[in-house]
Amino acid sequence: MIKIAVLVSGSGSNLQALIDANLSGQIVGVISNKPEAFALQRAEKAGIATAVIEHKQYPTREAFDDVMHQQLLAWDVDLVILAGFMRILSAQFVKNWEGKMINIHPSLLPNYKGMHTHQRVLKTGDVFHGCTVHYVTAELDAGQALAQGVLKVNVHDDAGSLANRVHVLEHVIYPQVAEWICNGTIQHTENGVLYRGQPMQDAVQFCKF
Repeated sequence: MIKIAVLVSGSGSNLQALIDANLSGQIVGVISNKPEAFALQRAEKAGIATAVIEHKQYPTREAFDDVMHQQLLAWDVDLVILAGFMRILSAQFVKNWEGKMINIHPSLLPNYKGMHTHQRVLKTGDVFHGCTVHYVTAELDAGQALAQGVLKVNVHDDAGSLANRVHVLEHVIYPQVAEWICNGTIQHTENGVLYRGQPMQDAVQFCKF
């Protein structure tokens, strides 16, 4: 059984979606850099171990990341899931967990990497928007895309309504990708990412119009 750790900074709605999904893997721990994060309460209610590692207590990003790395090793983690973890990870940490760490980004990557994606989509006038689950690499939001939730931008959408609609899709596709990794449907190999045993070219798309 794959052992999963989830890294959080905030309310943890994606963490809750992962807990509710009853994955075939086991969420063995939740790490937060903020002791007040509501996600910790969600984990404790579900009987999941938690660790608070405050980044402010460490002199460098690398020192903070090393403490997280040691905690993940202590939990014997196979998969790291970033769920609203508001820290830029150091190159060494990403290297240590490359192929074993996924993130979800609120845009249809490779479009709109970085911040303020909903505002940027509205400004550009795009017809479609959504979210992407991807492997984490050293380059920001550039790892292999595994799944995308796609929605049509409504005439009356603003940044807030788009964010809410994208969140709904996140709660669908993130647990699905996690389960695919747990059951071997998605595999990260030396020769690339496999989906159902075949090289993965494009992200699997889920649509909600």
